[in-house]
Amino acid sequence: MNANQVSKGDVLIVDDTLDNLRLLSAMLTEQGYDVRSVTNGSTALMGVRAQAPDLILLDINMPGINGYDLCQQLKAQPETRAIPVIFISALNEVFDKVKAFAVGGVDYISKPFQVEEVFARIEHQLMLRRLQLQLETQNTRLQAAEAELRRALEHERSLNQQIEAMTAVEERNRIARDIHDSLGHALVALNIQMETALTLWHDAPHKAYEFLQEAKLLGSEALKAVRQSVADMRSDPLQGKLLEGAIAALVTEFHHTTGVLPECRIDLSKPLSNPLNTAIYRIVQEGLTNICKHAAATAVSITIYATDSTLFVTLQDNGNGFCREENLSGFGLQGMKERAAALGGQLEIISKPEAGCKISARFPH
Repeated sequence: MNANQVSKGDVLIVDDTLDNLRLLSAMLTEQGYDVRSVTNGSTALMGVRAQAPDLILLDINMPGINGYDLCQQLKAQPETRAIPVIFISALNEVFDKVKAFAVGGVDYISKPFQVEEVFARIEHQLMLRRLQLQLETQNTRLQAAEAELRRALEHERSLNQQIEAMTAVEERNRIARDIHDSLGHALVALNIQMETALTLWHDAPHKAYEFLQEAKLLGSEALKAVRQSVADMRSDPLQGKLLEGAIAALVTEFHHTTGVLPECRIDLSKPLSNPLNTAIYRIVQEGLTNICKHAAATAVSITIYATDSTLFVTLQDNGNGFCREENLSGFGLQGMKERAAALGGQLEIISKPEAGCKISARFPH
């Protein structure tokens, strides 16, 4: 083999017939394989333990340790069990072939050799061996990724316990549940991919490799999502609903509680971002809660609409009203202002005693 040529694989030939050794060695070396040749089973065992080959061509009839016994010894050791063994022999009886496979052989080549057949069988087994090694590597990485995901889950659970101990704020409780559910689904999907890959391992290694790649992607995406969620520590008060549906639920609840059905007009040409949805929902929710508790209103209106660059939100009632200068920080109004400011928006409150209240917010969109 040329010194600059990349080896196709390390092949060990075990045959007590020197002519066979020379013929096979020359054939394989010319085709780019690294070849080692030995004439008996004892020497073969020492060679394999010193440096495991990628494949073994093994004669059946040899003095001392015959091919069957040597193969059994190799398959009994964890470090050599996976090395593919192709038997070579002049024997053609069905019994010999069956026994060769029974002791762990993966293929059988009969003498005299057909050059093309020898190359095809060797390359086929080496390809399967390479795929097996790739699968084992991917499996190791997936196991590490799964362990990391499980550690992230345990960390998330710990965070959840700390959050529940520190505050009963609904938003923090919901983020803990969301992280738990999303990670649980990701782990289930990951396990399904891995189990499918293991099922296809022997019969369809290429397909198994595709499932392993998908499982690795799932693991990476799940871990990224968990880290982002824990970093943001924000909840989704809309519980996956569109803003229109979430506001409608607030209106229904308000009507059930007060007997007053708010007039609601929502005109959005495109979906809003989650932070903007959350801010609007919280402002309307807090406003309706204040009206319910303090305003004694008989008419309430909610208007939400967007232009190309700005989103407008208005909540108005005809209730008791209040002195704005005296109650600016009360009734959750300061929280509304902070929510708007956090998203680059502005919030204005207009109210007078016995003249109702109007809350107007606008956000860049």
